[in-house]
Amino acid sequence: MDIALTVAVFSDTHGNTARMLNAVRAQRPDVLIHLGDHDRDAERLREAFPDIELHVVRGNCDFDPDTPLTEVVELGPVTAFLCHGHSYDVKWGVDRLVYAAQEEGCALALYGHTHVPDSQEIGGVKVVDPGTAGQGRDTTYAWIQIFENGGIAVEIRDL
Repeated sequence: MDIALTVAVFSDTHGNTARMLNAVRAQRPDVLIHLGDHDRDAERLREAFPDIELHVVRGNCDFDPDTPLTEVVELGPVTAFLCHGHSYDVKWGVDRLVYAAQEEGCALALYGHTHVPDSQEIGGVKVVDPGTAGQGRDTTYAWIQIFENGGIAVEIRDL
């Protein structure tokens, strides 16, 4: 299977960007995604890597009204639903998030907020939380490979 593109997904950096920036320098993904908390950290990504496509959504600790709460994006042959997760009560389960992704015709749903990495498939949707890239002793991000046939491979990586 040929890889269509690679995606690095970060969430909950909370002002701690050094490890995130180092991971991007080392891996050079095709696409960057920041799922909120703090949106100014996503601006650091934009400044450091202006040549890499970047998608950003607003978290519960973000207040820029120009940053969307959700976004539906095309990642090669895969449509993805992006959100921070707080609007879908993900700390209590991902059912509402999965339903929203299904309603938008998405095969991939990316969220944060819990600070706990997770990757599972529910109702035909690959659901991924990259964990926290900025707080706690276990900092992580998601490395996603999108294949030309629409396949999705997810790896949760330590920072």
